[in-house]
Amino acid sequence: MYHEDDYIMLSALQHYLFCPRQCALIHLEQTWDDNRLTMQGNILHERVHEQNHEKRGDVIVSRGLRLASARLGLAGQADVVEFHRSDTGCALANYPGAWQPFPVEYKRGRPKHDHCDAVQLCAQAVCLEEMLECSIPKGALYYGQERRRKDVEFEQTLRDETLACVSAVHELLNNGRTPPPVADKKCGSCSLKDLCLPDTLSKKLSGYYRRLMEGNE
Repeated sequence: MYHEDDYIMLSALQHYLFCPRQCALIHLEQTWDDNRLTMQGNILHERVHEQNHEKRGDVIVSRGLRLASARLGLAGQADVVEFHRSDTGCALANYPGAWQPFPVEYKRGRPKHDHCDAVQLCAQAVCLEEMLECSIPKGALYYGQERRRKDVEFEQTLRDETLACVSAVHELLNNGRTPPPVADKKCGSCSLKDLCLPDTLSKKLSGYYRRLMEGNE
């Protein structure tokens, strides 16, 4: 069990899988800068969170639900959690019967080639399972550019990848050292590019400075 002071943000998992240096700059050095892509993403999330919750027949829609896991040391907020009336699931105050949670994460662009979005969604499900004491087999990612959902099954391989990512982020932030920059094609879409200076610093870092950053004197 983690103390609340040691919790990491759910968003840190996606940042880490995109780039460990970006994760450290944001969550360790508290550095952030918006670009066009992040601003579009913020607008999308604001629209999702405009209404707290509503009931549509056999579905209750909760927006901006706070999440936490003491077991994993995670905290954050879900864009949307749908509760579907079901034979399995959890109990909800003022709503008789059982309700199956179904987390939905909203993303600005298109589905990615890696699992970073799925890992973030799976981590939300793990938090909900701990909070609500029920099993959550699947959720969905909504991509604004395509305007459609992509269902995500929380299979054991994805759960294992998620737990490994959580451990890696805890280790990175507990270590207290920001990894050195590595120039990559994905740097062009990073809002921290001008602060990170991957092209400049990755060329100028000497072997000594690299060893110093990595803790190998």
